[in-house]
Amino acid sequence: MRWILRAFGLLLVALLLVGGVYQYAAESREVVVLTTYGEEGSPQETRLWIVDLEAYQYLRAGFDGAGWYQRLIADPEVEVVRNGDGAIYTAVPDPSKTAQVNDLMADKYGWADAYIGMLFGRGGAIAVRLEPVEAE
Repeated sequence: MRWILRAFGLLLVALLLVGGVYQYAAESREVVVLTTYGEEGSPQETRLWIVDLEAYQYLRAGFDGAGWYQRLIADPEVEVVRNGDGAIYTAVPDPSKTAQVNDLMADKYGWADAYIGMLFGRGGAIAVRLEPVEAE
């Protein structure tokens, strides 16, 4: 019985360690706040990584079932706050840029990108281009 408790304790410590490193990795470099809107129009905030490619900013969805990604598919007008400045964008999935965005994320976020990629993979990743919405 004692060895079962020890094994359970070690498992719990390992899970807490993996989770703690994940949280640190996710927040250790630049993070933006993306606001998408649910069915009732309620705002939903998600913290994400961002990279610059050509004339646009890009986000990366880990897979097409991610909640924030599904919300922007339903309503592509989003708000992004970067370095304290907010702007409105039309979010456009751009699978043709996924490999480049993955490379830029790996360069910018380094070990954190490698760690999170090891945990969740990158096979279903989708690049999302942010096209600025002109003020009326």
